[in-house]
Amino acid sequence: MATDFAVFLRRFLTTYLAGLRGCSPNTVASYRDTFKLLIAYFRDDQSIPPEKLTLDRIDAAAITRFLNWLEANRHNSVSTRNQRLAAISSFYRWMQSQDPSQMVCCQDILAIPAKRQTHPAVNHLTVEQTRRLLDQPDRSTRQGRRDTTLLATLYDTGARVQELADLAVRDIRLEPPALIALTGKGRKTRHVPLMDNTAALLDAYLAEHRLNRPGHADHPLFYNQHGNKLSRGGITWIIAKYQTKTADLTLTNADISPHTLRHSKAMHLYEAGIPLPYIRDILGHVDLSTTEIYARASTEAKRRALEAAYTEIVTNDLPEWNQDPGLLDWLAKL
Repeated sequence: MATDFAVFLRRFLTTYLAGLRGCSPNTVASYRDTFKLLIAYFRDDQSIPPEKLTLDRIDAAAITRFLNWLEANRHNSVSTRNQRLAAISSFYRWMQSQDPSQMVCCQDILAIPAKRQTHPAVNHLTVEQTRRLLDQPDRSTRQGRRDTTLLATLYDTGARVQELADLAVRDIRLEPPALIALTGKGRKTRHVPLMDNTAALLDAYLAEHRLNRPGHADHPLFYNQHGNKLSRGGITWIIAKYQTKTADLTLTNADISPHTLRHSKAMHLYEAGIPLPYIRDILGHVDLSTTEIYARASTEAKRRALEAAYTEIVTNDLPEWNQDPGLLDWLAKL
């Protein structure tokens, strides 16, 4: 017989998230993964098997221990810990209306604060580093041409890795003005213009793989040997493969991920003088404050601003200190 926790959790993931709220499969999967970890914690650390895990065993103290377990045993970041807490809080916020007898426990769990975290610098590549990375695939091979097109599309559009993985042939329009339709969080679609070089790569790629023929509109744009769309892990592996080949370039202090190219595109746009609202629309951010991290992180923009202020206020015709007799005389008498 299913426990009360199992019954409510199934209802939350299916009827509420997928049904009433209309969350995307990726969002539902993210919530599901949080509760998979919670169940694993009770099984492995508390010796409570899933079939005996009931709501009365899960309280604020247990959730706090679970969050600490994520950091200590699984070495999750503070950001990941807070993301797991947000998913659990969403479940217990919903639970209050489903079982009023659980309201006190629910509110105790909802009172657990998120852990404060320092915001790391935006990990991005310079324009030259990006160019060198994209030059790594061997374009004399079919796979190399595929990888070149994939990397160029990922960078040029500033797409999230899942958005790139979900692309179908129908999402590409190469007639001027060339653009690509990306479906992001909340199943919201945005149209991002393609630069001429990327459009040319995509045109050649579609022709080589015969995806420009009728009947292929729903075919994945980038796919594996089985004809299925590339996974997020597959795309990450491709990038890591070419980072290894460019180790001598010191591209970054950390591994280059798909999100690194997204950050790089945003930083390059900002440093080229593109207004933040345009960058927000390209990246698919809901709030402009999310896009402002690139303004805060742009060292080059800060340098230019300081140089502009310096040249206006401080002139460069000041005498050298060692050629100023008055100053030398004052120093000698000091």
